[in-house]
This record gives sequence, structure tokens and C-alpha cells, in this order.
Amino acid sequence: MNLHNTSQPSLKHCADKVNAKYIHGRPEPELVPSRYALKVGAIDVIVISDGVLSLPGAMLGHNVDPAVRSSWLEDRFLPPDVLEWALNVVVVRSGGRTILIDAGMGMEFPDLPRAGRLVQRLEAAGLDLASVTDVVLTHLHMDHVGGLLVDGVRDRLRPDLRIHVAAAEAKFWEAPDFSRVSMPPGFPDALRRTAKRFLNEYDSQLRPFEQEYEVAPGVMVTRTGGHTPGHSVVRLASGGDRLTFAGDAVFQVGFDHPDWYNGFEHDPEEAARVRVQLLRELAAKRESLVATHLSFPSVCHVAVDGDVFRCVPAPWEY
Repeated sequence: MNLHNTSQPSLKHCADKVNAKYIHGRPEPELVPSRYALKVGAIDVIVISDGVLSLPGAMLGHNVDPAVRSSWLEDRFLPPDVLEWALNVVVVRSGGRTILIDAGMGMEFPDLPRAGRLVQRLEAAGLDLASVTDVVLTHLHMDHVGGLLVDGVRDRLRPDLRIHVAAAEAKFWEAPDFSRVSMPPGFPDALRRTAKRFLNEYDSQLRPFEQEYEVAPGVMVTRTGGHTPGHSVVRLASGGDRLTFAGDAVFQVGFDHPDWYNGFEHDPEEAARVRVQLLRELAAKRESLVATHLSFPSVCHVAVDGDVFRCVPAPWEY
């Protein structure tokens, strides 16, 4: 499917505007970080960049005054109309299992050429797709499952691969409700088709869970709902170390304004409630956080002052 058509004026504008910056002077291969390794106790973790996704700035908070939203972006030296969202996935090794958490955007959308880098970056990190024993999907939006739909990927995966997703998420995409989202034109159809294709192609390997499931020692996936009905987070625990991969429960603006509604949220009020609860818990426990759309590698801690949170980047581990 090609999003580069007349039904996608806002997306095409964003893609063209951002991509124009990289036509000249961009080194090949890219001299930018694309993977970051750390330890959570005895658990090995690698955060891998799937690239960036250029979207309208309004997606940050469609329930607020545009002037307020533009001011927030300006304070961070960002353009008011286009925001580049990081796309992060995580590979975890624990108890003899290699677990891929989310699978990135895939290669289906030519208007988004700076996304969909997962396969090549796994290879650059020395990670063979055949070594992956489990996949955990925080939800079934296309920027989280698309990497599994790239031509040739399924043939390289293990036949006994287990794919863990909340049962409520799989059920939702049988007949998804987009009545409360605020997406650019074309996105609901693209999301619907991608989720349907994924469920059809990987049905035999799905391992649905109701509320939570321990994928490997110290690797627990828990349904939160909100962003989508079956949205889940993955919590790692080993020794005294803790790290949560929050998927799309937390966006950068969510620290300053957790009550702003992201355009992709299917239940904005519940998503805000989940966000606040999770951020308060992470702040209280001083637990590390990684999220899909925080700037790579996104490893941070959460500080809290009243109703406002703060993202405190963790020192890089060299």
C-alpha cells in the first residue's frame, strides 16, 4: 500500500518537508546510533532504532489550543507543524530465550523512507531473526507489527516462534472503532489493513494472554489498555534492577502534559489515566523507562513534582 496519494496531503507534506533535509550531506551508511545495549540485572537488553516517523504536530495533543501546542514545540526548538517520532524496539535475552518487543514499521509505506529499518539494524547488531524465540507486541498498530510483514521475514523466523499479545487487542482489531481518534486521513484504513493482515498471517503462532504473562524469567507483559484496548507494557526485573518498556503509553509531551490526547489513542481519557498511573509508579520506584516514541535510545527515569513529570535521561553505559 502506498500512502503517497491525494488522500494523504498532511502526511505527504510532513514526509516531503522532513526528507528534504536529508537529500544532501547525509553520510552513507548512516553515522548515527542505531542500537544501545544495557543490562537489567542478569537480563541483556538492546534498544534498536527502527528509524523515525514524521507526523503532524497536532498529533501531540488534539484536545488543546493549537497556540498552546505550538508554544510547547517552540520551547523545545521544534517546528510547529511536523514532529519526528522515534521508533524504538527492544531485544531482551533472559532464561535462554531471545525476545523481540515490538517489530517496527516495516517497508510498506514509501512516503516514510526513514522508518522501517528494523531488519537491517538487527543484522548490523549481529542478531539473527532465527534466534528470536518470542515476540511481544505492545499493540497492533502498524509501526509495531509492520516489521514482521516485510517480504521474506516470516520465512527466516523459527517455526515454533511464540507471539504474545493481549487477547483484548486481537479481539479489538476484528472490528476496530476509530470514532475517538484524531489521525491524518488514510491512517485508519492503513492501520486496519495492517492489523488484519498480521492476524491472518501469524494466527497459528499467537499466544494471547488475558492480563499478564511471564514470557521468560523476569520478563512480564501486562495489559494496560488506553492507547488501544489491549495495549500492554513489558516490565523487566532482575536482582535489584527494573526497567519498563512502555510502548505507546508515554510520549515526550506526556511528561509535561499527561492530560493531552495523542491522536492515535482509541480511548483518550483511559490512556491519560494509564499514563499518569504508570509515570507515578515509575517515579516512586525510581525504575528505568524505555518507550517507543521517546528519542533514541530513550532510557530515562521519571521525576515528579505535583502533577508534572520530568524525563531524566539515564547516563549512557559505555
